[in-house]
Amino acid sequence: MGRVAIVTGGTRGIGAAIAKSLKEAGHDVAATYGGNDEAAKKFTDETGIQTFKFDVSDYEACKAGIEEVEGKMGPVEILVNNAGITADAPFHKMTPDQWNSVIGTNLTGVFNMTHNVWKGMRERGFGRVVTISSINGQKGQFGQANYAASKAGDLGFTKTLASEGASKGITVNAVCPGYIATDMVMKVPEKVRDQIVSQIPVGRLGEPEEIARCVSFLVSDDAGFITGATISANGGQYFP
Repeated sequence: MGRVAIVTGGTRGIGAAIAKSLKEAGHDVAATYGGNDEAAKKFTDETGIQTFKFDVSDYEACKAGIEEVEGKMGPVEILVNNAGITADAPFHKMTPDQWNSVIGTNLTGVFNMTHNVWKGMRERGFGRVVTISSINGQKGQFGQANYAASKAGDLGFTKTLASEGASKGITVNAVCPGYIATDMVMKVPEKVRDQIVSQIPVGRLGEPEEIARCVSFLVSDDAGFITGATISANGGQYFP
C-alpha cells in the first residue's frame, strides 16, 4: 500500500537512496533540501521525486513546508528524519555557533518535523517515523561533541515517542549508520579512508542503499510490531 512519505535531506547521499527506495516500494515521496538547488533539480530530473526547499531547524518553515507537501500529495504517513550537518572541532575550540547550528538541524530539526506530522498521525491511527542517527551518537567521537550529542539525543527522542505513539498505531525507530560511501566520505583522502576501513570488521564502507533498505523495512506494514528500536548498520565497527 503506497503512502505519502517525506524524507528530509532527501536529494543527496543516504537521503537520496532512502527516497528512491521508498518510491520503488510504491510510496509517494517528497524529498526536502536546505540549499543546493542544482542538486535538487538534478535529483528530480533523474527520479521524478518532488523536492521541497526549507530549513528543518526553523519550526515555522517546517510547518509551512509540510502543509505544502500535504496540499499537493495528501496526509503524511511516513516521515524519515535524515537531514543532518557537521561542524567539527575539538571541544575547547568549538564555538557556540558550531554547537547551535548542529543541534538546531540534527536534533531540533527532528522535533520540528515530527511535531508537525504527529497530530495527523495520531488522528488517523497510523504513522511511521524513522530518524537517521549515527554510530557516533552511540559511542561518541573526538571533535564531534555537538554532532554526537545531537545524534544521541535523537535516540532518546525515538524511544520516548515510541512509547507515546504505540497506542495510536505509530511506530518510531532509529537507524545508526556507520561509515557509508557517500560523496562526503569519498572526498576524504584515500589514506584516511583506508584507516577508517581498517576499523570496520567487514572490511569495507557501507553503501547508502543498505541504509535505505533498513528504512524501507521499518516503514512497511510488516514492521508494525517494531517500535523504539535502533538498528546499528556499521559493519561490526561498534556493538552498542
